[in-house]
Amino acid sequence: MPNIKDNQKILKRQLDILYKTFDLKFLATDPLEFVHRYKTPEDREIVGLVSSCLAYGRVETIKKSIEAVMGSVGPSPYRFTMRFDPVRDSSTFEGFIHRFNNGRDIRALFYFMRQMIEKAGSIKGFFLKGYSSGDKNVKGALVSFSSNALALDSVPVYKSVILPPKAGVRFFFPSPSDNSACKRLNLYLRWMVRRGDALDFGIWKEVDPARLVMPLDTHIARISRNIGLTSRATPDWKMAEEITTALAAFDPSDPVKYDFALCRLGILDKCPANKDRAKCESCLIKKLCVL
Repeated sequence: MPNIKDNQKILKRQLDILYKTFDLKFLATDPLEFVHRYKTPEDREIVGLVSSCLAYGRVETIKKSIEAVMGSVGPSPYRFTMRFDPVRDSSTFEGFIHRFNNGRDIRALFYFMRQMIEKAGSIKGFFLKGYSSGDKNVKGALVSFSSNALALDSVPVYKSVILPPKAGVRFFFPSPSDNSACKRLNLYLRWMVRRGDALDFGIWKEVDPARLVMPLDTHIARISRNIGLTSRATPDWKMAEEITTALAAFDPSDPVKYDFALCRLGILDKCPANKDRAKCESCLIKKLCVL
């Protein structure tokens, strides 16, 4: 009967195989595909934030929505953002709908990004205002980032001095202070911060990849419970931290490296919600799954 240490060795071995299996060949199954279309850090910051903000729902719908936004932006997202005027360009993204968000929310997002860059030189600079390398993880930085973002001028978009409580742009900037898992913002950070492979970009070199927190969606939550990375039931910030801590035992310098691979199991329907003999038999992490 394998003991806990043996199980950990088996899990690390299988996770490492999974990590090597799901690489750039599977980029088309992820909104990260859009960020890879651009070559400059300035463009990647902007496309990355837009793509991660819209990364909720079915992959096909997500990609369609990002394609629609970027189609209106043109070849240089950075130039578009810095020239974007929410009054003059009030018809931009008109008719856009992505589940909970509409074109006005996208206009607010671009106006916010313009202000971030004007105030701090880049979106990275705006994020770094709340980041400390001495923190356990990026929790405090995300609290600061979202709070500062939602305090930016929104009057030209929402016609209110105070950002309305139901303004759709709020959905793009959740906070760990509300125990939100902040999946989409953690996803954005993974794309900008991680280095060491060709998947993510590593352009925010001031942020330590060891401080990142797992982007927690329904796939990651379910699979992580199945293989013993978390015992929690609610997919919130605490679960995201618990999963990250468990993965840090395998790679303390880069705990979220397994995110893309684990997520493919769910997105590609290779890890079903209920036991499936055919799918489970070929699963790369079947030895420790509780299904």
